[in-house]
Amino acid sequence: MEPESFCNRVDQAAGGTLSQGEKKKFLPPTSRKDPKLEELQKVLMEWINAELLPEHIVVRSLEEDIFDGLILHHLFQKLTGVKLDVEEIALTAASQRRKLAVVLEAAGQSLQVEEPQARWSVESIYNKDLLATLHLLVALAKCFQPDLSLPPNVKVEVIITESTKSGLKSEMSVEQLTECGTDKDQHSKDVFDELFKLAPEKVNAVKEAIVNFVNQKLDRLGLSVQNLDTQFADGVILLLLIGQLEGFFLHLKEFYLTPKSPAEMLHNVTLALELLKDEDLLNHPVSPEDIVNKDTKSTLRVLYGLFRKHKLKESTDGEPLESPN
Repeated sequence: MEPESFCNRVDQAAGGTLSQGEKKKFLPPTSRKDPKLEELQKVLMEWINAELLPEHIVVRSLEEDIFDGLILHHLFQKLTGVKLDVEEIALTAASQRRKLAVVLEAAGQSLQVEEPQARWSVESIYNKDLLATLHLLVALAKCFQPDLSLPPNVKVEVIITESTKSGLKSEMSVEQLTECGTDKDQHSKDVFDELFKLAPEKVNAVKEAIVNFVNQKLDRLGLSVQNLDTQFADGVILLLLIGQLEGFFLHLKEFYLTPKSPAEMLHNVTLALELLKDEDLLNHPVSPEDIVNKDTKSTLRVLYGLFRKHKLKESTDGEPLESPN
């Protein structure tokens, strides 16, 4: 089926379901048949089935078997050991939604993802949204099974339909499901993986050193950072810091100075990472979504590239700085 023809059919299907200003994503048939998307679904299903084998639970379709919260409930309890206060069998739509909401709230807390930043919701999962389901399962796998070999750089074309005053508007977009990089990148460990795993008691000392460095550089702008975990999530301070250190002038039209939505935050962080890549300051793949979702390890990776380069410039003896071990 031609993309334009599918867009027309999507518009017709969405016409009665979208309120003004609302957006919805659709997977066209060509994207559903993408071999890498199919491989990702296969790997995730095999992982879930292996985890839940002792409970004799078998997943055959991520769209049809995940939506009601039953399997997510068992998977979350198996991964975390946390017992959730929900009914085991939910038969009505209302009880299924309630159960799903409890499971997703607990998952969000474990993943340190707040609801506005999450790329899934009770509505999207319950409505069997494959993209939302995949985002959730990939996040769980990365957190609780980091050695799971997910296919790298899985991205698919999606159709985004929006209801406007003048009618429905559709456009094609690309959705990234797993991180970019080669298999080598996917399995390689960097210094922060080792730090968090082998010396977690030293993490705060590294954070303190980087925050002190950042505040020295931001002082002339009248800015300061108190919380490394949260203050870089919207990308604003990160962009201003890069501009200050690398001599970039960023026009206010290029980024959102006061981002009001996760999409605007994601725009800022993506721009910042592109600038760092151009300057060869990213030594490990970093997903912009991880920064927006306040992932400490990813935030440290980004800031350490700047810290290492500019602390080295300030070093009087010219000796290279060592890794934060």
